[in-house]
Amino acid sequence: MKMSKQFPLNALRVFETAARRMSFTKAGEELGLTQTAVSYQIKLLEDTLGEQLFLRRPRQVTLTDAGARLAPKISEAFGIMNEALAGMTDQSESTLIIHTTATFAARWLAHHLVTFQLENPGIAVRLETSQDIVDFTRTEGDVAIRSGNGKWPGLKAHFLMKSDFTPMLSPGLADTIGGVHEPADILKLRIIDPGDIWWPLWLKAAGLDEADLKGRPLSRFGAQTFEAAAAVAGQGVAILKPEFYTDDVALGRLIQPFELRATDGSDYWFAYPEARRHSRKITAFRDFMRKMMPTFRD
Repeated sequence: MKMSKQFPLNALRVFETAARRMSFTKAGEELGLTQTAVSYQIKLLEDTLGEQLFLRRPRQVTLTDAGARLAPKISEAFGIMNEALAGMTDQSESTLIIHTTATFAARWLAHHLVTFQLENPGIAVRLETSQDIVDFTRTEGDVAIRSGNGKWPGLKAHFLMKSDFTPMLSPGLADTIGGVHEPADILKLRIIDPGDIWWPLWLKAAGLDEADLKGRPLSRFGAQTFEAAAAVAGQGVAILKPEFYTDDVALGRLIQPFELRATDGSDYWFAYPEARRHSRKITAFRDFMRKMMPTFRD
């Protein structure tokens, strides 16, 4: 079977520019090449085609018949490619894909995304929630809001807020034991998700190092926002990040009995691929997060 020739794309681009400008010098200026480099690329294409495309005359070049036939077709082809690429860029920049946890999505983003879209009507938002850390090389996405240390290879990360936590519960549940007055009172009540690693950290900070949650009924809600819903329903004491539940406290659905908080060393970060830091939609959302979160740090 006869193999088709592989035409050098760079040489075709140089030919299209030189034919349009009718000058090797001006083509070089447009493409950032020397006149010698332009001549080399044209000669490479002529050798590949087996046809002379330009007549070289002192201080002037003109197209041969073959060159004149080829030029408009190559120009059209590059126009189609540029249009296709521009269309992809426009479509890509019109949708922002955000990866985050269900809790951050429900307790913060849901309250602010409408404002972002009103300020940026040309950008649609697609929200993806999971507990997994997104790998931008394997998963479609633009930005991620996650807890961690903010040090991820290939990603630019901005600090959003501390990820500290404390017990919270419904006032009605607290009333069943005459109120929660000291940390030890928490242990008189049902603990939501006693296997959560946050519990021993907070209990230790509260001076209850010896507290043992083993043997308590196990529960696993999978996300902090679901544990909070169970706490509002009076099903037990949940360990939560208070900033996410200020509305519930204001409405009397939850109480935070103690100011004491603990941390596991992880904080909330806004991250995206370093190579895409100049993307219009990422820049717009980064600026929005900086404006909406006083604790945002570059």
